[in-house]
Amino acid sequence: MPSGKIQVVRISVRLFAGLRERAGVSRLELDDVAVVGDVWARLELGDEPGGLLYALNREYVDRSHALQDGDEVALIPPVSGGDFVITGEPLDVSRVIAEVERDEAGAIASFVGTVRQSSRGRDVMYLEYEAFEEMAEPMLIRLGAELTGKHGLAAVAIHHRTGRVEIGEPSVVIAVSAAHRAAALDACREAIDTLKETIPLWKKEVYAGGEEWIGRGS
Repeated sequence: MPSGKIQVVRISVRLFAGLRERAGVSRLELDDVAVVGDVWARLELGDEPGGLLYALNREYVDRSHALQDGDEVALIPPVSGGDFVITGEPLDVSRVIAEVERDEAGAIASFVGTVRQSSRGRDVMYLEYEAFEEMAEPMLIRLGAELTGKHGLAAVAIHHRTGRVEIGEPSVVIAVSAAHRAAALDACREAIDTLKETIPLWKKEVYAGGEEWIGRGS
């Protein structure tokens, strides 16, 4: 029987911004890395930063994605400036809008979701939001990148509350800027619709006589 050769999987890794400075190189090669999520540990750069994203051959992928010989893995550092935030503090609508102001933008569209007093025929006292933050923030960053690519946006910012939120207070603020209003409006609507369907955020409605978890979404 012919002797089989062991296939050595060699991948290229690209680093940007603070990660590039931390590693001292912008590109390197690694051998025998099975899945995307193993790349960071092999770099020996300490704790993995929160919000880190992975792009395989220029497409965002999950950490569990298997690697093949010749693949390129880009490590995308967290967006600077607090554009994508999960917080227990009150939201500042003007701050979120200011984060997307750009000289090249001719339009800014925003959405502010607030806590209403009545829901499904019951009087609401307040809401409580819970998030899987370690997963939610990277997903918001990925959503922003996808919207930017699809609609040609100048900038995106999404802030979402956790914890107790009172009647009339904002629970989520989304702002997008683009050269033209149609792109900004379309992206803003898509952002809130996608957030409600996919991001691991849950809300509980608290009534005078009880409470109920509503599930994902704002």
